[in-house]
Amino acid sequence: MAGFGSISLQNTYRQLGEQFYSDQLPTKVLDPTLIRLNHTLASQLNLPVGVLETEKAIQILAGNSVPDDICPIATVYAGHQFGGWNPQLGDGRAILLGEVIGEDDKRYDIQLKGAGRTPYSRMGDGRSPLGPVLREYIVSEAMAALGIPTTRALAAVTTGETVVREMAQPGAVLTRVAQSHIRIGTIQYFSARNDLTSVKILADYVIDRHYREAVAQIVAKTGDGPYAALLTCVAEAQASLIAQWMAVGFIHGVMNTDNMLLCGETVDYGPCAFMDGYNPEKVFSSIDTQGRYAYANQAEIGLWNVSWLAQALLPLIDECEDEAIKVAEKILANYSLIFKQTYQQLLAEKLGFPGSNAEVDQLSLELQQIMAAEVSDYTLTYRALADCLAPESDRPYLNKIYSFPDAFQAWRQRWQALLAEQGVDLAIAHALMLSKNPSYIPRNHLIAEAIEQASQHQDFGLFNQLVDVLARPFEYREENKVFALSPKPEEEVKQTFCGT
Repeated sequence: MAGFGSISLQNTYRQLGEQFYSDQLPTKVLDPTLIRLNHTLASQLNLPVGVLETEKAIQILAGNSVPDDICPIATVYAGHQFGGWNPQLGDGRAILLGEVIGEDDKRYDIQLKGAGRTPYSRMGDGRSPLGPVLREYIVSEAMAALGIPTTRALAAVTTGETVVREMAQPGAVLTRVAQSHIRIGTIQYFSARNDLTSVKILADYVIDRHYREAVAQIVAKTGDGPYAALLTCVAEAQASLIAQWMAVGFIHGVMNTDNMLLCGETVDYGPCAFMDGYNPEKVFSSIDTQGRYAYANQAEIGLWNVSWLAQALLPLIDECEDEAIKVAEKILANYSLIFKQTYQQLLAEKLGFPGSNAEVDQLSLELQQIMAAEVSDYTLTYRALADCLAPESDRPYLNKIYSFPDAFQAWRQRWQALLAEQGVDLAIAHALMLSKNPSYIPRNHLIAEAIEQASQHQDFGLFNQLVDVLARPFEYREENKVFALSPKPEEEVKQTFCGT
């Protein structure tokens, strides 16, 4: 029996060697029920939607059934968690079913999250409460709609069982999709054991799966070897990714090296959140008591993480450690440049400028300083600025959803003067701003309400509404106004929590 209809799942990662994983069947659940299937993503993965909605497929998505052609595994990795080294982690509640080839000819992992205990569960039950599954579905799909590289949610099912954390909660399983789940911490696991053979096997696999053409181009251009080129690719991907996070006010919340994928996608939406009021020192995660992963620290932490990948790859970069270090240091220095250029370009576009320059960068900095002083809503401020360039009859945000405090008046005059000075067509600037500043983000209070309704009352109405609205984040519709609003003081979510 094939995995999903006529589609058989492959597992090239399993072929690398048994040191990389443990064979692991999912743990069966009592009474699985489909919450939602991502039809668009299923089509992109060449998976038949009609088959995925059958009872047989739902049993697979819940972990109750494993077809003959599937050899599920849990992968092993290590990582720095809040700066502290943990020599062995791994998929403690996630099981990789296999891989499919999407319509873009890329390979994608299909993974069950919350599918039961594995050898890496560390005394945990390997299960997931319903809340974290719904949060990851909502936020990961919102990130995809915003154009930010991310793991995806293919399906969510309830299990008919209870998961006990601080209190008893309904259980659920998320079917997660990624270009791969190989982490910085995966390389670190083998490097820490001085297993250079496995480091090389893994590095070669990552190059072949994700960066074959890019690595060849870098080698031809710079003369560096393939492993230096791999480090370059990952560093650039991480720098660009974090710049994109910050441009939409996203805080990951748990940027451990085991939560950084080498393919450059966002993964592990535990204590993540989008900012409401702008605060560069903002922290949501309940476990980030020192503010290590605060909004403004994310770029620096990304560099710190990539530096550990560099250390693991040093023996492959050059046999002479001193030479390898020189090459790695040059690559790491470029990380900061890539981040700065990408971030400033994104901020320039959010203000309607086609490109970044010294004057635009200063204007962006001054805006953020005012926003911080006023604790202005990050998303609404930028989106309302776009209305300033629209005809008065077409301003759904300005003075209806958001009004600028007096502190913004002088800045807005300087902004519009600079647009004119740099010869920016206002109609083009307005269109650019509408394409870069979302109307809708996954608001923390709405996610919390959707989770409460689903967990307490088995009502998935708001969850489904959120997913649908966030699928078109730049298209404002008056009937969806409530999804654009800042939370009232009594609705504000001050902390988010890890899903384990």
